[in-house]
Amino acid sequence: MSRSALLVLADGRFPAGGHAHSGGAEAAVKAGRLTDAAGLEAFCRGRLHTVGLTAAGLAAGAAAGLDPHELDTVADAQNPSPALRAASRRLGRQLMRAARAAWPDPGLDALAAAFPRGAHQPVVLGTAARAAGLGPEHAAHCVAYETVGGPATAVVRLLGLDPYQATAVLARLAPEMDEVAAHAATAARQGVDALPAGSAPLLDITAEQHAAWPVRLFAS
Repeated sequence: MSRSALLVLADGRFPAGGHAHSGGAEAAVKAGRLTDAAGLEAFCRGRLHTVGLTAAGLAAGAAAGLDPHELDTVADAQNPSPALRAASRRLGRQLMRAARAAWPDPGLDALAAAFPRGAHQPVVLGTAARAAGLGPEHAAHCVAYETVGGPATAVVRLLGLDPYQATAVLARLAPEMDEVAAHAATAARQGVDALPAGSAPLLDITAEQHAAWPVRLFAS
């Protein structure tokens, strides 16, 4: 397993499209629920332990070799928001293009052929991790980090938040990211039925509202 491959996959400069999505932070800022570094930390913590854990489980499952078609069906069932389902598939499609260029692999080719409009992003990420020689824990760590890293970056742009404060939030959340990744990887080894299924209804509701905005900075 290559630690360098993990760094490439988790790098914010990897052309997977995540920079265009705020993870719900834009809607939270507009609603006045996220106004400073303390609010960012609370928002990221809640996101990490709900939808982050769920997505990490899916990615870990794909990296562990669970059926990606079944995982994609599970991802659909776990996400009640049409806007977020569509965003996940768009991100999955873009990640697939980057992953196939970086790590040519029959598993990625088969998944791309089965889902020409894009499989869900965590399933693609886990499949990419497997193609790169990484394991379930690595895939889960990637998801845990991007779950909080995306909103942190977005809030710097949305609020003009001091980037040092945003980075400090991520550093404080690091032990919890490790916990989430370990939980997800352990569940993945037990099969699809053991995968976590946390939810964040407010994120679903605000995602639908955000999708209807005529002007917005982020895609979701």
